[in-house]
Order: sequence, then C-alpha cells, then structure tokens
Amino acid sequence: MTDPNPHPRTPACTGPHDPRGPHTLVVRLDSVGDVLLAGPAVRMAVAGSRRVTLLAGPLGEGAARLLPGVDEVLTFDAPWVGREPAAVDRAETAALIEALARRRFDRALVLTSYHQSPLPMALLLKLAGVAWVGADSEDYPGSLLELRHRRAAGRHEAEAAMELAAAAGFALPDGDQGGLAIHPPPDTGPLTGTDPYVVVHPGASAPARAWSRARAARAVAALAGAGHRVVVTGGASEKELTAAVAGEHALDLGGRTGLHELAGVLAGARAAVVGNTGPSHLAAAVGTPVVCLFSPVVPAERWAPFGVPHVLLGDQSAPCAGTRDVRCPVPGHPCLDAIEDTEVLSALDRLPPAPSRTVRAAEAARPGGAARETHTSPEDRTALEARA
Repeated sequence: MTDPNPHPRTPACTGPHDPRGPHTLVVRLDSVGDVLLAGPAVRMAVAGSRRVTLLAGPLGEGAARLLPGVDEVLTFDAPWVGREPAAVDRAETAALIEALARRRFDRALVLTSYHQSPLPMALLLKLAGVAWVGADSEDYPGSLLELRHRRAAGRHEAEAAMELAAAAGFALPDGDQGGLAIHPPPDTGPLTGTDPYVVVHPGASAPARAWSRARAARAVAALAGAGHRVVVTGGASEKELTAAVAGEHALDLGGRTGLHELAGVLAGARAAVVGNTGPSHLAAAVGTPVVCLFSPVVPAERWAPFGVPHVLLGDQSAPCAGTRDVRCPVPGHPCLDAIEDTEVLSALDRLPPAPSRTVRAAEAARPGGAARETHTSPEDRTALEARA
C-alpha cells in the first residue's frame, strides 16, 4: 500500500530527522487508570520529542488531558478494547487513519496491558504511514513493529511502559523520579472544608474491584466512629451509591467533581480508601497515600498503587484470583467484603503522614516542566470522539 503521507522518516534508534526531535505518538487506550499509569512513559517521550500526541480511548481521554507535556489528545473508540467494545466502523477507522497520516508522525509507541495485543493498532498506524512503531508483543508482529519488545515477567504496568519507552531510546528528564503525575489540581477546599479528612471512593467500573454498598457504608460509619472526618466521592452516575454510603456519617460529594476536581479532593486528603480503580491511581498521581481494597481478579504486582505509600487489603489467594472477572464469581464477595473495620483503621494508622497540598502540587508540576496546552482540533473531535 502506498504511504498516504510520504516523507522522509528515520527509526528511533538512529535519531530523528528533525534536529528538534521527533513528533511522537503515544497510544494508550482503555480507562482512566491505564492512562495515568502510562504517564511516566509519556514524560519520557516528551523529554525526547519536539511534540507528543496521545491517542486515548473515550474512557481515558479525561486522564490523557491531565498528563504533563502532552501537546494534543486524539480519541478513538477501538473495537478491540473494553467490556462493551464499539462496533467495527469503516468510516471511523478511515477517519482515524487520515487524522494520523495528516500529522506525519516520526514514531509511535503502543502501550498495552500485559494481556493485550498491540497489533490491531500497529496495523492502523502502518496504514497511516507511521514508519516506526514500537510495542510489547508476545505475538509475531510481521512487518507491523520495528521494535518488538518483551516485557519482563510480573512487571508493574507503569514500569513495563517505562521499559518499553527506554527500549525505544527515550529517558526520563533530569530530576524526574518516574512516579505518576498530573497537572496541578484545583483547590477544592470550598467543597471539602479545611479540616483533615479521609476520602472513601466506593465505586468501580468493575464491581468485583470494590466493596458492596452495604459494606462500604459500614466502613464509613466505622471510620467516623474512630474520629476520622470522611469525604465520599463518586461520579455523576454514582450519586445514589455515594449518598447511601455516606449516610449521616460523611460528606457526600457524589456527582460534584469532574476528574481534575476529584484530583483536588484527593490531593487534600490524609489518605484514600478505594478499590483497584482509576481514583486509586489518581490519588497516587497527586501523592496521596492509599488504602487499596484489592480484589485479586487481576494481579497486585501489576496494578497496585504506584509510587506512593499504600496498604493492600483483600484476600489475594481467593478463588477469583487471576480471573479478570468484572463481577465477583464467589457468593458474598468475600475477598473484599470480609475485610474487617479494624483492618481498615489499622491500615490508615500504618500510612505515613501525607505531604502538604503545597508540596504535592510542586511535586506534581515538576516532572512535566512548564505545562503545554492540550487540544484537539474541531475536525478531529468530530471525527474521532466516542459516539454519544
């Protein structure tokens, strides 16, 4: 097939043709947590590129716009991703290929979870004329990858992404310790008040990864009874859940925060009590310690909170271990609902004091340097955003 956007390109290993560095595309589909965990690898690409575009899925777009150094965000609802994948649509796929070709990328990194294949995306990138593509791949890639990297066994998702970026010739900038980071969040003191508090986030897109509603409500009551001020958070679709969990014992912020405002609430917290879901990684990105209710449906070694003090609670040897089930297959959800209130209180006591909001804001701002504007052109937003 003829390159739809022919021009000279140079593989990453030999250096870019532009002395200012390459125009790099980083692909990370899936959800908020996946994109946040890709953040350190994205910063590596930023440090070695003149421009970085991030291609995200509709669920992860909001997180993509929070990552320092990203110049542009594109969105594609890939039909091979997610529990409710989009139908294969020739027009949308053609629009993606055209949008990518128009940007004349010098190289692309396709970041995936350990159980996913990068090859469907790599094929589209080749059709868009991207001459150099790197990814972790257990499958034979044919001519789709210039860098076929093999991730080390059991690597955390954030570390695996950084190792792929390093294999592509990128490195973290000086002073960047490789933790998660976002643009500094807004001051949410008017929402939360200024007295110390603990966040409880009871929801998760996969119910197997969170407490049941009744169990979460009992935990909030126990935390309040032990003298903690509790703030319960959740999205617009979770207002009924957060109201029930907060009850008379906590401040209910369900539906009152977008993703960046939620980051602000988490940044002001003493700690967050949350399942293995996006807000767990958002808390890590703003430096807040985490008590993580970790169902073993996915391995903790790959998905635990990254780069912050944390305590994992939950039976990691439960029968559901490694199943990747969305809903708990064991009656009573014992791996999480059997966690005792005393365990939660003890976990909070074991966490070190959180840094001040000012210190955490400075740390979050440091990895990306000066913020660069993130935008999507109107024509690409029309063509590429998820269906309503």
